[in-house]
Amino acid sequence: MTPILETNEVCKQYDGHTALDSVSLKVPQGIVFGLLGPNGAGKTTLIRIINQITAPDSGTVLFDGHPIGPDDISKIGYMPEERGLYKKMKVGEQAVYLAQLKGLTKADATRRLKEWFDKFEIGGWWNRKVEELSKGMQQKVQFITTVLHEPRLLIFDEPFSGFDPINANLLKQEILNLKDNGATIIFSTHNMASVEEICDHIALINKSRKVLDGTVGEIRQQFKLNLFELNYIGEHSRAMQLIEPMVVVKDDESGAVNRISGEMKPGFTYNQLLAALLPEVQITQFNELIPNMNDIFIKAVGNS
Repeated sequence: MTPILETNEVCKQYDGHTALDSVSLKVPQGIVFGLLGPNGAGKTTLIRIINQITAPDSGTVLFDGHPIGPDDISKIGYMPEERGLYKKMKVGEQAVYLAQLKGLTKADATRRLKEWFDKFEIGGWWNRKVEELSKGMQQKVQFITTVLHEPRLLIFDEPFSGFDPINANLLKQEILNLKDNGATIIFSTHNMASVEEICDHIALINKSRKVLDGTVGEIRQQFKLNLFELNYIGEHSRAMQLIEPMVVVKDDESGAVNRISGEMKPGFTYNQLLAALLPEVQITQFNELIPNMNDIFIKAVGNS
């Protein structure tokens, strides 16, 4: 399947500073794609290039297999980290205006907006000025105006910033619903817990270059350290004797249920460990310890 978005060797400089250095990405259709990186890494510059706010110095951007152009703007929805609502305008009036800029008729825009406002429980604020809304409510309005025209590609830059946990969860669910309905989402954030919850694929940019790219599962496997935790019932000293050739023990605890945490030595597998223990002890729990995205982010950025 043709990626909905592809960047090839994209470079961008500002006054001698390299913002992007030969960044190539492929964003498959119908997924949530996490675009990650520390502040100043180049993520926002790449997003601006995709939205044609600025142009690359070199390299190409393809949308649905062809060079991206002005006709593709209507197929993209972008919610920037810097919110951009006019504070003196009425909420409903402004939302209708923004929807019309995306090609919707006034009647169609009003109908869709009323449905979304009711879903997000802000219907009573239709005739209030934007400056009267809380930050969270303003973000809800901006989210709605971003998705209203049902674009094929959605780009959210720190969409959960400023939201309480309940509304952040509401937004996460709506993003997943949009994916289920066929949209592709690029999701830029520093919140690694959100990445693990909703992203299918990630790319990590650091110091203007791509340093990681793959599915969340692939990348977690790539960074695993052969660490495990094991709970069992049986003679503790005998179990320690059995595993000694295979395991560097990090911690152990003897009790009614014994516990061992450790790292497999090179050349040994979990199957060999379990095969050695099973004839002599009752294993109640075994967990392979795979690093979370926050640990991977810190390690990958440090290594690069």
